[in-house]
Amino acid sequence: MKPAFSLILIAVLVAMSAPACGSQPAEPTESPISDVDRENWAFRSLQRPHVPQRHGDSRAVNVVDRFIEAELQTRQLEFAPEADRRTLLRRLTLDLWGLPPTREEIIAFECDGRSDAYEQVVERLLSSPRYGEHTAQAWLDLARFAETDGFEHDQVRPVAYRYRDWVIAAFNSDMPYDRFVQLQLAGDLIEPDAQGTHIATAFCVSGPDMPDLNSQQERKHRLLNEMTGTIGSVLLGLTIGCAECHDHKYDSISQADFYRLRAFFTTSLHVDANKPVTTLRLNDNDDGKAFNYLMIRGDWQRPGNAVNPGFVRVANLSQRQPNPAESRLARRELAEWMTDADANPLAVRVIVNRVWQSHFGKGLVQTSSDFGSMGFEPSNAELLDWLASEFVTQRWSLKHLHRLLVTSAAYRQASRPADESEQASQSWFARRELDPNAEYLSFFPRRRMAAEVIRDSLFAVSDSLNPQQGGPGVRPPLPRELVSTLIKGQWEPSRKSEDALRRSIYIFARRNLRYPLFAEFDRPAANSSCAARGASTTATQSLYLLNSNVAYDAARRLAAQVLSGASREECEILDDVAWRVLGRPAKSHEQDRWSQFLQKQRSLVQEESSSRQIVAGSARDESKTCDELVLTDLCLALLNSSEFLFIE
Repeated sequence: MKPAFSLILIAVLVAMSAPACGSQPAEPTESPISDVDRENWAFRSLQRPHVPQRHGDSRAVNVVDRFIEAELQTRQLEFAPEADRRTLLRRLTLDLWGLPPTREEIIAFECDGRSDAYEQVVERLLSSPRYGEHTAQAWLDLARFAETDGFEHDQVRPVAYRYRDWVIAAFNSDMPYDRFVQLQLAGDLIEPDAQGTHIATAFCVSGPDMPDLNSQQERKHRLLNEMTGTIGSVLLGLTIGCAECHDHKYDSISQADFYRLRAFFTTSLHVDANKPVTTLRLNDNDDGKAFNYLMIRGDWQRPGNAVNPGFVRVANLSQRQPNPAESRLARRELAEWMTDADANPLAVRVIVNRVWQSHFGKGLVQTSSDFGSMGFEPSNAELLDWLASEFVTQRWSLKHLHRLLVTSAAYRQASRPADESEQASQSWFARRELDPNAEYLSFFPRRRMAAEVIRDSLFAVSDSLNPQQGGPGVRPPLPRELVSTLIKGQWEPSRKSEDALRRSIYIFARRNLRYPLFAEFDRPAANSSCAARGASTTATQSLYLLNSNVAYDAARRLAAQVLSGASREECEILDDVAWRVLGRPAKSHEQDRWSQFLQKQRSLVQEESSSRQIVAGSARDESKTCDELVLTDLCLALLNSSEFLFIE
């Protein structure tokens, strides 16, 4: 065959295979979903399991405990003793507020003789705006929220903060989760005339973007693919993004499933060169007949068969599909299907598991964004389904779910022996042998604070946390050598010094520059959805907390607070420091050791002050008194202690 004829033949074949203008090609052919495909526990219809019976010596407080106790019995285990009230209050306040309790709150709780004293504390914490400020961060991790585009130029998204504030407000008002999801997928269609509902759709477009890409068509293709994969993992707990280029290798998700899900958004995502995409909006000029194509091997320049908007088949127990006559409103149908527990039980199982993870360190399903065949099976499948059923029955209330979990006996367990006796140690050792990682919750799993909680707690114990809520992200001062890595002007510190002391959720989230403390303590970079943060232990973490201005200034403010007011004995001062940092009075042996430390530090300060070399090594300390300097050193040491940094 001659080369010229070969080229002509290839061109003809390509032209014949291309989609014809004005006529819709057939949907791609694919194998139907069978009963075998739905054998995975995650795809089964949601049923309310039978609650296990209580046994004679049961410590169950609610239904959650009955399921856990039944599992523990099969493994010859039992609940650990309940933690003391100080430990419980600190754990609870850090979990629901992301802040430590004050001395006054601890003493009040210890002295409260009411039978429902603990439950009253739970209600107080859930009703505070601090609850939303803390719990919203986990959702922002999932939503890959940031206030810049990422990539080389990392352009600012001036109004991105409105989505963050919307999430906080939604959690504080206990917006039903089904409504919460629906507005983020189709708020502009569900309530087109309501003020602010379109802001919720920023969830879909919060990922990285390249507004200056040469081809805006390629840019839209990338945004749609990233959005589709994120929606699949966050809301359905499925790695749908793996089907972008080919059928999923392990789960029953075809490439056509991926592009059918993507098709819900193609007519609502509008891109303009060099402008950020902030929300979804329906194009009034779109007649709803635009074709959506399966891209061959994920290549935006190789459209294949046409696809219509459609639900993910393996998760769609109802078998219904969007009405083609209402294609302009298809996103609204997706939002309704996504939160229909009968048609799609995945979404409710996924969110219940995420809330469980927030309190116990890991979910009943450890792979919280992968409920497919390559993910973990639930450690207690019946409990997961009961919680999901209860969640729907209680009108998708997240506060009800939090309340149910934190009031359980499982949550109130101790994380370590109450005393150091040989008998207690042996009993605990036997427990840890049978349940080393608290997978079955025979004790409470101890864990380190999240990065934001560490920073906010540093400010809270020094009584310097700025409670201001909402608004554009603030930029605290950063080391010059760090800012120098950015394009000029990309990190201009906020003009008001008090802005640097606001809660961590309000710090400007730049993709190309993570706040140093956040980077050290495993906050994700927001380039993709994060279902569970790591918990690394590195030498640089200790070095940062010992040497950074953030930690040192918190210690200095704490020392100044303790020393302010009337003169006190040293033992009272040390007790005050212990209460503020550790949430308890100083023990007698600690008093002795800390007093000796202060004396040694005083000697060093006095020896070196003559040469004007202050121990802390900075001119900023020269105006401070010797007592304040040495107490600052002690405070800094305690702020670096495991007792402060870990949730027991």
